[in-house]
Amino acid sequence: MEISIGIANSPRELSFESSQTPAEIQKIVTSALESDAKFFSLVDSKGRTFVVPTASVTYVEVGSESSRRVGFVA
Repeated sequence: MEISIGIANSPRELSFESSQTPAEIQKIVTSALESDAKFFSLVDSKGRTFVVPTASVTYVEVGSESSRRVGFVA
């Protein structure tokens, strides 16, 4: 599933693929924001860890779990 995180004062967003479920991602982000934590971390599908400062988060977009289609679409 694709995750996009908007960062304040940054022209680009942080985008990566993750094997975590949408519920897990939502729980991690909302827990960090509600508890006034300084950071939260997410793991991508390659095993890399992204540590994101909560003060700089403008939005978090969690994509759907749709498989990529191969071939021509008519």
